Amino acid sequence: MSAADATAARDEEEDLHPTRSLDDTVHQRVRLGILTIAREAERVEFGFLKEQLALTDGNLSRHLKVLEESTLITLEKGYSGRRPRTWVSLTRDGAQALDAELRALRALVRRLETPRPAPGPPGT
Repeated sequence: MSAADATAARDEEEDLHPTRSLDDTVHQRVRLGILTIAREAERVEFGFLKEQLALTDGNLSRHLKVLEESTLITLEKGYSGRRPRTWVSLTRDGAQALDAELRALRALVRRLETPRPAPGPPGT
């Protein structure tokens, strides 16, 4: 892609409403919570996510499955002592998707915080 094409594509992107850049898989409240908590830690245990996000086992499992199928997280099953455990880690794709989501949210906030000129009188 030429520099002119890249500039035109960027200008076209800037004209789009920031909500068009939100990813439904990432943006959903629970999944966004999972991704952000996983970003803060190298890996996070299922029970910790369940507690932090106030979810049932089944509800959390379903959201983890969606994220895993989208290659945004990996799940590692094992044991801590005699107790089975599941650990969640953010993948490179997951980190990139989270970064893109945060950029879209920042753009939305900037758009709302930027003063807009008052509309003129009707018919002008």
